[in-house]
Amino acid sequence: MNLIDKKVTHKQFGEGVIVSITDFSVKVQFSVEEKKFMYPEGFSKYLTLHDKTEAKVLHEILQVKEVEKKAAELLKEQDILKHRKKQKQQLEYDKLTNNHKLHPESQVVFWCDEEESHRVFEKGQVFVGEVKSGVNKGKPVKMNRVHENSAVLLTSKEPGTQEEDRLIHGVFMVKKGYIGKLNESGFIPAHSNYNIQLSEEESKQMPFWKYYKNKKSPNKISWNTGKYKYFDNEWMAQIILDIYSIKKDPMEKQMVQQFLFHFCKMNNISVDDITLPKGILTLNK
Repeated sequence: MNLIDKKVTHKQFGEGVIVSITDFSVKVQFSVEEKKFMYPEGFSKYLTLHDKTEAKVLHEILQVKEVEKKAAELLKEQDILKHRKKQKQQLEYDKLTNNHKLHPESQVVFWCDEEESHRVFEKGQVFVGEVKSGVNKGKPVKMNRVHENSAVLLTSKEPGTQEEDRLIHGVFMVKKGYIGKLNESGFIPAHSNYNIQLSEEESKQMPFWKYYKNKKSPNKISWNTGKYKYFDNEWMAQIILDIYSIKKDPMEKQMVQQFLFHFCKMNNISVDDITLPKGILTLNK
């Protein structure tokens, strides 16, 4: 807008003439002195244009500016809220990390089909499922025991086969920094270095029930319900050790060995003290 030489009125200084204008300020020469105002905000608070056409255009500009201002304030407020939420999450994370007590059953096994197991390793994460009832129905399950020391075991059985035929397809350590209690995505991310996928032939040598038994029904092979189960830390160590024993490729054996040492360190287990499996399939052997 070309507002130079346009007449304006100020409540205190009276009538004046605009002598210069920039993107941010406007100078007005009044009868006594020259005054500087913010542009265009000065016209909404102090100055009134005499030219009605110019005043109308300026009013529209001020309306746009007001909308932009409110949008900017809203974004700033949202950024502040995000920052506060992030600070709160960090405090919770630090508190849970510093006060973390190793649970004796902080390992988890998932019931997957074979195709799902492959997808898990491709995407580097497993979905924990959703809450089936109550106030949190439909929300992702929060696995409170899962922590940096946890390993995730993937198992499946062929349709129409017995539960005792369930096989192990792979295992991965949980990504560093993961705390199940704080997770809201519903996914458990895999550690980039510590993950093992078994071939079909290797899986046949790793029956799940060789290691696992339901402590409430130790003589019964039954998954019952649910997508996952927690289980004993030492049982996981037994599984990783046996995976090491069946691997033939030197590079793969080295990777499993590193996995085993890391897992045992995270769970305060001595590699030399890992006991033999005592799952339900071993009872009659």
